Amino acid sequence: MPNISRRLGSIASALGILALGAAPAFAWEPTKPVEIVVAAGAGGASDQMARMMQAAIQKNNLMKQPMVVSLKGGASGAEALMYMKGDAGDPHKVLIAYSLIYMLPLSAKIPFNWRDLTPVSVIALDQFVLWTNTQHPYKTVKEFADAARQANPPFKMGGTGSKREDHVLTVFLEKKTGAKFAYLPYKSGGEAASQLVGDHTQSNVNNPSENLEVWRAGQVRALCVFDKERIQYKAKVAGTMSWNDIPTCKEQGVDVQYLMLRAMFLPGKVTPEQTAFYIDLFKKVTQTTEYKDYMEKQALKPVFLTGKDMLKFLEEDDALNKNLMTEAGFVAN
Repeated sequence: MPNISRRLGSIASALGILALGAAPAFAWEPTKPVEIVVAAGAGGASDQMARMMQAAIQKNNLMKQPMVVSLKGGASGAEALMYMKGDAGDPHKVLIAYSLIYMLPLSAKIPFNWRDLTPVSVIALDQFVLWTNTQHPYKTVKEFADAARQANPPFKMGGTGSKREDHVLTVFLEKKTGAKFAYLPYKSGGEAASQLVGDHTQSNVNNPSENLEVWRAGQVRALCVFDKERIQYKAKVAGTMSWNDIPTCKEQGVDVQYLMLRAMFLPGKVTPEQTAFYIDLFKKVTQTTEYKDYMEKQALKPVFLTGKDMLKFLEEDDALNKNLMTEAGFVAN
């Protein structure tokens, strides 16, 4: 599996939170409530991030019009993508996007391409963690993989969509460990977390935010993070554990790495003035206490990319995800 995070070195200077400058005057501002569209169900990482942004914008008076969260997770997220594509020219809708924008058109053959929309900004990068239930004795990836190889029927791996990020990670975990899993897709990371807590599944690869509360409650155990480096945050989160205490999967002998973008898109055919308004808006969001606290609480990598830097990132990320989907056998004929 390719080292997906190696390209981040070229944008290292963009990592971190940018300082706010004087607020520019814009030729355009929203004239009605703005809909932030989430291509997932309630309780997942995208839903949580959208509600953080909604709160940050409202509490800090960053926009005159309100922002409302719209969950459109139907058809594995295709509902949201086609909804955005069908409203070209409407500057009052913004999509909070993740790797779905690359993967779903490949696996489901829907008539969508992220280039149909208008890129605004990449606002964070999300990591994945291998989790298991604390009722089971597995404290390392080796112990977990050894048990999974011997399991009959196979261990159940919960996830948030067939032929998507969680499923791809499961396939490569199988290739690296020799274990076999029965992959079960759920509507959201929140539902996948509940199924793991209830011992209906033996593991999941949820983002940190999706398992945060059940980790704090001592109901799940973090075995490893799918990145080349540990999560940076060292404050204690779950008992004596910080995010930084979770070893990388590579440290545990399983070299599988994956980072997911969190990015904002407008529909296609909006004006440069409308795009500029939202670039400034989301830059201001990254300056808020709500954003900074959320980045640490949810163990996200802060980043802010726009313009040519964002387009370069999207093109590279698109190619890497296509390679992964092809190698996993998930591209529809």
